[in-house]
Amino acid sequence: MNALLLPLSILCGLILCATAISLFAVHRAHCLLEMGGRAGDRQSQGDAELQTLRDSVDALAAQIHDLQNHPSVAPPPGLPKPGLNLSKRSHALRMHRRGEAAEQIAAALELPRQEVDLLLKVHRIVLSSV
Repeated sequence: MNALLLPLSILCGLILCATAISLFAVHRAHCLLEMGGRAGDRQSQGDAELQTLRDSVDALAAQIHDLQNHPSVAPPPGLPKPGLNLSKRSHALRMHRRGEAAEQIAAALELPRQEVDLLLKVHRIVLSSV
């Protein structure tokens, strides 16, 4: 009886192994077919993206061509910034020599206080080096 069970168990093992290989082959074929369908979708998406990029490049090339043929007009220069011109500078130094504070000088000459402070500091440095 044992002699009969051994070949039967080998045969069952072979059948089980063949069934597993067959199921794996069917599963793999199914996956490959799905990937083939997706590849076609990806190809059509890639073609659409490529066409969009080509259209964008063509539009940019047309804009560059227009800009080269029609140079833009430079904008008019803005108003000059009010600054510390020579007359305001000399007036501020005169007021400082008379003993007026930086706040009063800034208010009288309509200048930012930081500019007056900087002017006075630079003036002190110049006087100390002379």
